[in-house]
This record gives sequence, C-alpha cells and structure tokens, in this order.
Amino acid sequence: MIRKLTLTFALFSALALNTVAQTGPYVPTADNLAARKKFQELKFGLFIHWGIYSILGAGEWVMYEKKIPYDSYKRLAGFFNPQEFNAKEWVQFAKKAGMKYITITSRHHDGFSMFGTKMSPYNIVDATPYHKDPLMELAKECEKEGIELHFYYSLLDWGRPDYAFGSPIVDGKPQNGDWDSYIKFMKDQLTELITQYPAVKGIWFDGHWERKNANWHYDEIYGLIHKLNPAILVGNNHHLEPIEGEDFQMFEKDLPGANTTGFSGESKIGKLPLETCETINNSWGFNITDRSFKSSKQIIHYLVNAAGRDANFLLNIGPMPNGKIQSEFTDTLAIVGNWMQKNGESVYNTRGSSMPPQPWGVMTANGKTLYAHVTTSPAQAYIFIPQMKEKVTKAVLLNGGTAVKFKQQPEGVFIYTNGLAMDPVDTIVKLTVN
Repeated sequence: MIRKLTLTFALFSALALNTVAQTGPYVPTADNLAARKKFQELKFGLFIHWGIYSILGAGEWVMYEKKIPYDSYKRLAGFFNPQEFNAKEWVQFAKKAGMKYITITSRHHDGFSMFGTKMSPYNIVDATPYHKDPLMELAKECEKEGIELHFYYSLLDWGRPDYAFGSPIVDGKPQNGDWDSYIKFMKDQLTELITQYPAVKGIWFDGHWERKNANWHYDEIYGLIHKLNPAILVGNNHHLEPIEGEDFQMFEKDLPGANTTGFSGESKIGKLPLETCETINNSWGFNITDRSFKSSKQIIHYLVNAAGRDANFLLNIGPMPNGKIQSEFTDTLAIVGNWMQKNGESVYNTRGSSMPPQPWGVMTANGKTLYAHVTTSPAQAYIFIPQMKEKVTKAVLLNGGTAVKFKQQPEGVFIYTNGLAMDPVDTIVKLTVN
C-alpha cells in the first residue's frame, strides 16, 4: 500500500507540471547534450509499429484507408490478445540484429494506447482481454539489457471528439473540437510515459503534418518533457526544419539531404543529431500481403549510407497481432547482425565524414581512424577520396587486415583496389591518419 501511495503521489506531482511552458530559448542541459552524443553513437535502432490494427493485417492506416467507422474499429480491442508477446524475445531479436535502441508506438493515429494509461479506457490493459502492459515489460527488459527505449507518440487522433479529426482549423484550433482538452490529454499521457516507465530516453512525435496551421503548444509540451526529465530527447516527424525545444532531427524514408518521398521538401539538415527511418518491407504496421522484403544487403547499405551522412538508421518492423515477429524479418536481420559483429567498428561510435557521398560509397570516422565503405565497385582500379587534408599513414582492409596500396596527392587520396578481394556487400578500407 505504501508503494502504491508513493507512486500515486509521484504521478499527481508530475501531472501538476503539465502547465509548464518553456520560458525563453531552449537551452539543453549537460545531461541532454550527453544523451545526444550517446544517441549519435548508437547508429542502429529498431522501430516497431504495433497495435490493434495488426489484427486486420493491412497496415496501421487501415481504419482511415478502409473508411472503417470509429465505433466499429474500436471493437478490434475486444479480441486483441497477443498471448505470444515476449519482451525478452523482442529485445534479444534487436540485440542479435546489432541494434542499440528501440522506438515503439505507444499510441498511433487510431488513438489506441498500447500502455496502461489512466487518461483513457481505450488502452491495452482496460479494453482488451490481454489485460497486461507490454510497454512496461519492454521497458524493464530494455533497461536490463542496456537497450535504449524511445516512445513513438501520435499527435493526430482519428477518433477523440476533442481532437475533432477533419474539423477546419480556425485561429490555431479545430472549430468543432476542444483543443485545450486534447492538449491536456496528451501532456497527461506523456507524463505517464516519462514518469512511470523506467529508463525512457526519447519521445518520437508524429502527425503534425495533418494540421500544419494548428497551435500544437510545443512550448508547453516540450517544456513539460524537459522539466520531467531534461535528458530525454525530443524529436518530431513534422517534415520541417527543427523547432525550438527539439533534440534530434528525423527524416522519413529518406537519407538526410534526399527527398525521394516528397516528405523532406521543407526540411533542411540542421545541427542536431540526425535519424532516418525506413520500413523492412513497404509497410509500417503488420501487412499480411506485403512481400516486398528488403534484403540484408539493402539494409546494410541503408545503414552505412546513413552513418556516412552522420545519421542513425531506425529500421521498422510490424509484429503480428499475436505478438510474434515474422520469420522473414528475423532471418534477414540475423544476417545483418552477423555483418555488424564483424564490421560494427566502422559504424558504431562513428561520425559522418566531412567528405560528401561518392559514386563508390561513403566514409565514416572515429577519431584518427577513417573507414571507406565501398558499396559500389569502381569502374577503375581505384577509388578516389577528395579533399583529404589529413596525412594517411596506413590503409588496410577491415576484414583480414590486408594492406591496401594508396597514394596521397594534394587533391586527395587514391586507394587502389586491383588485386583486392572485393566484398559483395561492402568492402571496408580502414585508414589511419596523422
């Protein structure tokens, strides 16, 4: 009883902070700056989209795309019962793949909370026969295994009356909703996620783009998060340049600097830590008909190209409604994990090189050690690294340590590939510089 009262008092104390707004420019604390630096060193994360939409096997937008009435869609909660979910298995899957952090959907656009919230009965503990909190189990297992945990949180809600989806925005608010009520609801839920779940390291917002002209009260929301825990990293998938109070910048389905999806047209690369996210097939949530699985080579190339651009790579899977991860994902990521075991030093703890991407690949750097990732075989018997100012003292293949011939000129460094056994995935040349 004492423990329960203590937790209740702690929650109400935290909720009392939900009116906090940032005063003046956001100044990250020393703990926050340290968290940013560590985040940049992790490089590879697991994104998880999982919810009651998984039952229908048609992705996380199925309610919207199939025009399912909200009251009908809500019935899915009555038979969402993922008895085969095992937090330990999920975390071990991520670790085996070489991933250092997990970002999971705590609440998606359908408004269903995948955690035991007190702010709405529409949650996995109260509304399903499962009656357990998988995010609490996952948080405890991540803390035990040294995996960082971030929570995805949707700003958009298709069902709540106070959000009033589809309502015109007038003076920054939905004309037919109760915006103050919705903002308070979000702040209260975020307070729960930050104060009750152990070792949460980040909040990943999504949905801003549905109401670009709304007043989202980010000064209050970001201010509250940093008040509750200054070290927590805040990011927002708004497809814009970073907003005051954010701690990392994300890019959806594109590498930083690219805009093949059209999402990044208004998003110039800033000075914050960077992250790019992509799906392992073509879907975020479980999709039973989506067989467009990326190969281990494609995933490794995406990871390496992100690292060469100084960004983390967050790779998404959509677990099945029973809580299991399908074998196509586990098999492919086991191969990626084996590659990372052998080549991880060229990715983890590195920073993107100042050299822009080249036709043959990219470079990563860790102090006085540089790594040339040759992911496309050069047409000539060499690769050229332009604008190399540091003096190269040694060049070897990362795998095997075979010496590699090179010549340094004022315009750059020539790395000769003739006679080398080129790796079909990524030939990595490790350079030591003065």
